[in-house]
Amino acid sequence: MLQALIFDVDGTLSETEETHRAAFNTAFAEAALGWVWDQSLYRRLLDVTGGKERLRYFLESFDAPRSPAVPTDEAELTAWIAALHSRKTALYNELVASGAASLRPGVEALINEARTAGIRLAIATTTSLTNVESLIRATLGPNGLSLFDAIAAGDMVGAKKPAPDVYLLTLEQLGLAPQACLALEDSLNGLRSAHAAQLSVVITPSIYTTHQAFPQALTSVCDLAALAKDTTRSAMAGHQILTSLRALHAGKPAF
Repeated sequence: MLQALIFDVDGTLSETEETHRAAFNTAFAEAALGWVWDQSLYRRLLDVTGGKERLRYFLESFDAPRSPAVPTDEAELTAWIAALHSRKTALYNELVASGAASLRPGVEALINEARTAGIRLAIATTTSLTNVESLIRATLGPNGLSLFDAIAAGDMVGAKKPAPDVYLLTLEQLGLAPQACLALEDSLNGLRSAHAAQLSVVITPSIYTTHQAFPQALTSVCDLAALAKDTTRSAMAGHQILTSLRALHAGKPAF
C-alpha cells in the first residue's frame, strides 16, 4: 500500500533548471568570465548532477574560455568553484523569491490531496537545502515546508544522483521501506538513483529531459496533471492524480 510520495525538486516540482541557468549566467557575467550557458549546452551539462560538480565538468570537458580569474592550482580551483557557486546560489534564491519559478501542473493539487488522504510527503534532491527551502516558501507559502515529513538534499549526502544516497536518507527519515513509497522524478539520473534505492518511479520529463528514455519507470507522462482522468473537473484533479499514482504503485493501469 502506498504510504509516501517522494518528490525530486529541479524539473519535477518546478521547471527550476531555467532559473538555475539564468543564475549561473549572471554569476559568470559578474565575474567577467566570458561564459554563457545556452539551453543546448546546459542540457549536456545536466548529465552531471550538482552545481559545483557541473562547473568542474564544464572546465574539464568543454572548450571553456580560460579566464585569468580561474586558478590553475587544484586547491585554489576547488575554493574558487565553491565561491562562484555560492554567488550563483544567492542569485538563484533572489530569482525564486521574486516569483521566477512556479510549480508544475498538478503538483500543488497532488500535495494537498495527499495530505488530506494521509499520504506522507518527502523530498529527495541533489540541489542544496537552501534552494529547496526558498522554492517551497515561494510556491507553497511560509508554512510550505511543514507539508513534508522528510527532506534530503544534495549537501546532506556523500554522493549525488544517480547514486542512491539521497533516497536512502529519505527512507531513513521516513522510517519506511521502499515498497511503501513512490518516487516522482524527471530525469534518467533521478530514475537510476531511485531504482538503486529499490523505489518505484513515475516520470514527468522536464524541458531538459524530454529526449531521455525511461524504460524502468512505471510510466512517463508530460506532467502530473495528465494523470487526472477528467480534466474538466479541476476541483477533483488532486484526487484523480493520487488515485492514478496509487494504481500505478499497485501495478495497475492509471485509469
